Amino acid sequence: MPGTTIRKKPFIGVIGAGQCSWEMKELAERVGRAIAENNAILVCGGLGGVMAAAAKGAKSKNGMTIGILPGDSKNEANEFIDLAIPTGIGDARNLIIVKTADAIVALPGKYGTLSEMAFCMKLKKPLVSLSAWDISETIEKFKNPIKAVKRAIELAGR
Repeated sequence: MPGTTIRKKPFIGVIGAGQCSWEMKELAERVGRAIAENNAILVCGGLGGVMAAAAKGAKSKNGMTIGILPGDSKNEANEFIDLAIPTGIGDARNLIIVKTADAIVALPGKYGTLSEMAFCMKLKKPLVSLSAWDISETIEKFKNPIKAVKRAIELAGR
């Protein structure tokens, strides 16, 4: 979309484990690529694991990435983050990730991921799952990362 400002593009959050398997990194990269291919902006926690892999995938397709960091330094961000936002508030930054995104794609993770999913549900933020915590029958579940991203983008536009 030539001439489209950043704020008119969908912001799609990607949440998941800070440390993960090679297979999970591959899945997260596919999610990131799909976000960029659909002219959306990736928002994540800016660190390692799922966050770094998704950002890497987005960058491989010339996408834009935003990292909402827990600490005080932009230097904490992984190398694939374009806009690093240090919050200095630790895990409380999970709420900022959810509030910044128009929709969220959740991959498997631990309690940080669970807290982000809970914030989505409390705030009625669109949320789709790729094998993440099974906490509600209302969360749409996907096995295919491309379909999950397309659905998140669709939900973000509502």
